[in-house]
Amino acid sequence: MDLKDIKAIIDLMKKNSISEFELEKQEFKIRLKRGGITPVTVEEAAPLIYAPPAAFPAALPHGLPSPAPAPAATTSETEIKSPMIGTFYRAPSPESAPYVDIGTEVGPETVVCIIEAMKVMNEIKSEVRGVVTAILVENAKAVEFGQPLFRVRPL
Repeated sequence: MDLKDIKAIIDLMKKNSISEFELEKQEFKIRLKRGGITPVTVEEAAPLIYAPPAAFPAALPHGLPSPAPAPAATTSETEIKSPMIGTFYRAPSPESAPYVDIGTEVGPETVVCIIEAMKVMNEIKSEVRGVVTAILVENAKAVEFGQPLFRVRPL
């Protein structure tokens, strides 16, 4: 990864109001964090442990309300989550029909959306078999890593 790619990531973070970005690829790891005076770090790969922000409720500043919990999916539903930070698109082009709608039956290899990251269109597959019961993100909106995109009821 060269300086041009890092600058492109920073521009994407500014454009989509993303405060933190982390990428690990083979022997390369980069972590960018906006705000404060925290320096940008680039280092060789090390074990990475991800804990969702909800795991640290005590870290919220006093006086700020804690975020409302997201509506829980019924226990029989599975969420398809974003594997990356980027822009969510329901269709391959603005003129095309969406990949899936509510009620669409999907299989593990079914493409359900595209996430654009660093001007690369990444097809996201369902990875589960079932019926789409909810679309949780609006078209052309920024998504975070691990953010639920769809709910699927297994068949």
